[in-house]
Amino acid sequence: MILNLGSPDSTAVPDVRRYLNQFLMDERVIDYPYLFRLMLVRGIITPFRAPKSAEAYKTIWTEKGSPLKVITDDFKKALSTKVQMPVAVAMRYANPTTEAALQELEKQDKNIDELLVAPMYPHFAMSSYETAIEHAKAAIEATGKKYKLSILKPFYSEPAYISALAESMKPYLKQPYDAVLFSYHGLPIRHLQKSDPTNTHCYASGDCCEIKSAAWDLCYKHQVKETTKLVTEKLGIETDKVKISFQSRLGSGWVQPFTDVVLQELPKQGIKKLLVICPAFVADCLETLEEIKVRGNEIFMGNGGETFEYAPCLNTQPQWVNTFADYCNNYNNTYQYMWQ
Repeated sequence: MILNLGSPDSTAVPDVRRYLNQFLMDERVIDYPYLFRLMLVRGIITPFRAPKSAEAYKTIWTEKGSPLKVITDDFKKALSTKVQMPVAVAMRYANPTTEAALQELEKQDKNIDELLVAPMYPHFAMSSYETAIEHAKAAIEATGKKYKLSILKPFYSEPAYISALAESMKPYLKQPYDAVLFSYHGLPIRHLQKSDPTNTHCYASGDCCEIKSAAWDLCYKHQVKETTKLVTEKLGIETDKVKISFQSRLGSGWVQPFTDVVLQELPKQGIKKLLVICPAFVADCLETLEEIKVRGNEIFMGNGGETFEYAPCLNTQPQWVNTFADYCNNYNNTYQYMWQ
């Protein structure tokens, strides 16, 4: 079962509002008490954001629908030709649901007694990886069937993933560039601190991501830095040309630096030719196509930039499909360390 985030069913405002309500009411996304979260989301955020988000979705919507859904479905089709088991897609929000994915798997094989659950998130975060797993577990438990579950761990530093990510970037490094910006999805700092199993490490010092700790296993910020380090080393990109930023913030107290601010400032620092990649996502979506490829381009070029290049997510890149197929086919052997 491939788990991804999800998209509205259409670009109509009611569908976008329904999707945003489901997404933002998730207690692992906006982690405030229920009644306050309800008033905040349905009384303030969603009425304001739904029409704007609907317009943003219209700029990237395809004839087949949401890019995230289309790409994830295409990935599933490619994967299905390379694995020795049924495959289905479930979205954490909207459709297809986990229940629908389970029904699809049962149609393919009525004798399923074991499930590989694969969140499509390289890095751990309570608002993405954790909520996807917990939601899927609850849906699976509600069926009353006793499946054996194996869950794919965050693969942010796994060598085959790093190799696939590097390969996907190579064509975009052939053009002159002054810097490569790794833009990751943002998180509230309190999410990092809540996920810290030691309760003492995250943000206790300015270099906490460089001080080895048990917190690293659940630390989004450390993990995105590790992905950046490993892939740039593999590609031989000079460290002084590598930048990290965080996008899609919803308020104050989020991890910095912010992508939109960085894009404004880079041309003033003499960085005129920029390549941007978004490795927090394995499939292109609203946050990559509209927020970065369109609006990010406008911000950078509008502040004195000369060239702005966006390197797509892994999507259905053959090496990535093969890597993921190996995770599945060899989960009990070669890749046993990848599953929990």
